[in-house]
Amino acid sequence: MTGGRGEGGAVLTPAPGESPIVVLVRPQMAMNIGTTARAMANGGLFHLRVVAPRDGWPQPNAYAAASGADAILDAAQVFPDVPSAVADCHRVMGTCPRPRFAIVQQRDARAAAADLREINGRGLRAAVLFGPERAGLEAEDLSHCDTLVRYPLNPQHCSLNLAQAVMILAYEWWMAAETTAPRQFLTNGTTVATKGALENFLGRLVAELDAAGFLHNPPKRPGMVRNLRHWFQRGEVTEQELRTLHGVVTELSTGRMQRGRFPAQDPLPPWHEAAEKDSA
Repeated sequence: MTGGRGEGGAVLTPAPGESPIVVLVRPQMAMNIGTTARAMANGGLFHLRVVAPRDGWPQPNAYAAASGADAILDAAQVFPDVPSAVADCHRVMGTCPRPRFAIVQQRDARAAAADLREINGRGLRAAVLFGPERAGLEAEDLSHCDTLVRYPLNPQHCSLNLAQAVMILAYEWWMAAETTAPRQFLTNGTTVATKGALENFLGRLVAELDAAGFLHNPPKRPGMVRNLRHWFQRGEVTEQELRTLHGVVTELSTGRMQRGRFPAQDPLPPWHEAAEKDSA
């Protein structure tokens, strides 16, 4: 369906095969439908169905809130009730903020996303119902669901708006197939320095500190050298950082040789007194 679509919307197309259908049941505000589409686009979901929207459909305000996810709103389908909205589905899940008196399978968002991947992977169609903003799905709505989805959040304040609820599930759906390493070190064009390169720098640094008199206290010298070593060994120093540090040591050494340890006309640097106390 079309209506109110602006210029510059993102190029969004459904992934091949089956993927979860987000069903908004009796949504009350057009803006919430738009922000739901925005959340879906972030999580790689495309199929949106709207059941009996309070203010009808389409609505320009939904497009204004979709932040470029216009294609999802264009393709959205409208149904008069839940049974007709899920009639072509093989599995139906329903978000449920409160316990219901029913014997039924329950999942958190992560488990639900894993199930949805498995269900869609077998070529079956699955839908997830999200209820109205004020009270969520009613018992009659949930009677059409085979699985309930609950988010274990802070029991003292568990309050999500419609788009937030959809975003949690969309995020878990995306992450269920995401291959990006959960932890990585971005070196931006350089590489992590080898231990040999780091040892070469530390040897040079200690030699210059000896020459400058910083390590003049023999009893404390081993501990101070170890502290320096631990500092540089704590993380993964890159080759670029080592080159910069070598440059720093070169300039300090050159200045010391040209002007002496500290020029007589200059006051001692502010860190010198504390360093002297540590090395005393």
